[in-house]
Amino acid sequence: MLKHIALRYSGLFFLFSVFAFQSSCMKGKKVDLIIHNAKIYSVDGNYTIFDAMAVKDGKIVELGPERQILNKYRCEEAIDANGKEVYPGFTDSHGHLLSLIDQKLNLDLRETKSFDEVLFKLEKYAAKSSRKFIVARGWDQSLWALKEFPNNEKLNKLFPNIPVLLIRVDGHAALINECLMKKANLSKDSKIAGGKVIMANNVETGLILDNAINEVTKLIPPFSLKEKQETLLEIQEELFQYGITSVHEAGINFEDIQLFESLIKSKKLNLNVYAMLYPTEKNKDFAKKNGHYVNKNLSIRSFKVVGDGSLGSRGACLKKPYSDDQHSHGFLLTSLADFKEISAFCRKVDYQMNTHAIGDSTNKIVLDIIAQTFKYKKDHRWRIEHAQVLDLIDIEKLTLYGAFPSVQPTHAVSDQRWAENRIGKARLKGAYAYKSILDKTGIFALGTDFPVESFDPFLTIHAAVQRKNVQNLPKNGLLMNEAISLKECIQGMTLWPTFACFQENKSGSLEKGKDATFFIADLPVRSYSTFQQNFAFMTFIKAKKVYSAE
Repeated sequence: MLKHIALRYSGLFFLFSVFAFQSSCMKGKKVDLIIHNAKIYSVDGNYTIFDAMAVKDGKIVELGPERQILNKYRCEEAIDANGKEVYPGFTDSHGHLLSLIDQKLNLDLRETKSFDEVLFKLEKYAAKSSRKFIVARGWDQSLWALKEFPNNEKLNKLFPNIPVLLIRVDGHAALINECLMKKANLSKDSKIAGGKVIMANNVETGLILDNAINEVTKLIPPFSLKEKQETLLEIQEELFQYGITSVHEAGINFEDIQLFESLIKSKKLNLNVYAMLYPTEKNKDFAKKNGHYVNKNLSIRSFKVVGDGSLGSRGACLKKPYSDDQHSHGFLLTSLADFKEISAFCRKVDYQMNTHAIGDSTNKIVLDIIAQTFKYKKDHRWRIEHAQVLDLIDIEKLTLYGAFPSVQPTHAVSDQRWAENRIGKARLKGAYAYKSILDKTGIFALGTDFPVESFDPFLTIHAAVQRKNVQNLPKNGLLMNEAISLKECIQGMTLWPTFACFQENKSGSLEKGKDATFFIADLPVRSYSTFQQNFAFMTFIKAKKVYSAE
């Protein structure tokens, strides 16, 4: 009897203990935000998927099963994700915010189907604009029925007295009228290192390449700081709609730092920006004075070097002549002497060197420079931006010297219309070779080079995995042996870019102690043979909701 009573009270004590334990859990530890009923792709080392996540002070406290997180933590804001997928915020590892600002403030010529359409848009724009210098960007003659580069004959007739600058979509070629030609003192006799004035029958066509464009752009009246600020905030909102929370800004001048810092000071810029400085004297002085510079969500510790031009403009520097122009190898935009000087300076101030390299010749030169750096510092993370056409021998060298590739899959499917004509079938084997590059390096950063391409990350997924453009061409995919998996693509837009900017300990994956920077996808993130548009349902930066489709 006494034993029975003892067991009875023992059972009651156990039940009371369980009740007390559950009650304390229901009260739980106070956090700021809980995401639950979700499919959280952490993109950690094991690519673990969780049900729920607790966040406090902008950092992830814990991830785990639904019941565990809800019992252990309490908060005023708990978001039921309704089974939607959650990912670390996407990073565009190579974009041009400043160029996109200019494109939005000027005339956008993307998607024009002929030069006549370009002229029509110019006339409409000029009738409404009060600006005394017309700038437009985005034309691409490969989209026109007549795929030849235009000349300025019609442009001169339409605009005899106002300077006009029409920048090609890649930024490496431009068409200017005679008025601007005279204003910039450009002619067939101009000698420009890394640039060219294109002639036909010994007469200037108005087409200029690469460094020759610099002689023109310095004459453009600048937009006001307020105009740039407002436009950058518009771009930020568009990026958040796609779940993009970070951009590696591929080239800024000293004056551009003020734009970012003014918006950070006013607490309006939430986007994380990793900015690369152009190697000007002012920027070098900035690096010497500030070292690795961080101002909240702005980070600066790298230089951007432009090695050559683009394939589309035949400015990329090749080892052998272009297949469709046997008289041209393209050319370097930065001399070998300057390459050596800049790389020595970067080593001295411990800054990363990120080099635009399209052609196989430029890629070899950059690899040789990185090889010298590897002797001094194994974990240098010096980047090759684009790594677009590589000799197969040089692909083998990538891992030997610790080179960090930063590539843009949408370039491959945009260029597929003419790439083989430019470089031939043999060299195409080492072009847009993302799987081969990844197999050698085990890591790369993915971007879009916007505004050359759209910054839509779901187009990047389609281009990388299916090797198709938004029109789902080519039908069977471009060089499908170079396709990567969806998982690799996600890693290339989340975790791996943080290694490319030395921030892997704070972001890029959803793990305890890291920033709670993530987005809830509207639809499951998948890759299909036909393109499926997707967006973010909600986007958060350090637990702050910066976008909601609601």
